[in-house]
Amino acid sequence: MAGRRSASDKVRVVIDRSSAMPLHVQLKQSMQDQIAHGRWRPGDLLPAEPELCRLFAVSRTTVRQAMTELAYDGMIVRERGRGTFVAPPKLTESAVQRLSGFYEDMLTLGHPPVSQILRQESVRASKHIAALLKVPVGGRVVEIERLRFVHDDPVVLTTTYLPEVLCPGLRDADLSRRSLYEYLESECGLTLARGRRTIEAVAADARQAKLLRTETRAPLILIHSLSYLADGRPIEYYHALHRGDRSRFEVELVRGPGRGRSAKASVKRQAGLPPGGGTLVGRGRKRTIGGLDN
Repeated sequence: MAGRRSASDKVRVVIDRSSAMPLHVQLKQSMQDQIAHGRWRPGDLLPAEPELCRLFAVSRTTVRQAMTELAYDGMIVRERGRGTFVAPPKLTESAVQRLSGFYEDMLTLGHPPVSQILRQESVRASKHIAALLKVPVGGRVVEIERLRFVHDDPVVLTTTYLPEVLCPGLRDADLSRRSLYEYLESECGLTLARGRRTIEAVAADARQAKLLRTETRAPLILIHSLSYLADGRPIEYYHALHRGDRSRFEVELVRGPGRGRSAKASVKRQAGLPPGGGTLVGRGRKRTIGGLDN
């Protein structure tokens, strides 16, 4: 890519061979420092493996192990036939702790997002969607599939469903540079009051990988979300696929008063629970025990 520079002349890494810390861990931490202090910037081309071996006087095995861990952490990206580059910073969202949307989160971070609308139409609700949105099977819902971009990079693929009766003009609304939640509030008089979201890791299929410009089976973060109005009516269901190498989610945890005492009392009532939380299997059922009390 034009404008990318080499990072080989900015190396400030010292390997301490007398340390008990493994060489690949020292190398990884030093390279992280290069990035954190701005000596290596997003988009910089990293030296090739033989050059890294020469610069740090370590084996190729050490270099490969450090690079593999950096890639796993999302700090560097490998491009076939081009080399290894410092990755752009991950986009931090709070979508799993407060009822905000991707558009609002990115604006807060100073990254105005753009959406490519792949599909926006009125469709008949499947049995699954009807059950979630409390509409008749076959009832009309607005389905919107959007590919969300930040700085020309596709980072999220979202499919959203809303009851058409509650937002009849949504099918024709331009959401390419507009928040869906802002549209619902200003144009439909609908304010989301609460929601429930789940998050899990999945692998990209061929279509998802092509749209998100990643590799097939690359890690994605999948969020399912169901939001409600103040009167309890479900208003929106979506599932969103976030690129694992570009996304990070922030969650704030609050520990309530007396939580430890109540948890200990609960444990005493449960015969045979594993110490410190865990999974209890018995009588054909599996329950997960644990939380902030460990």
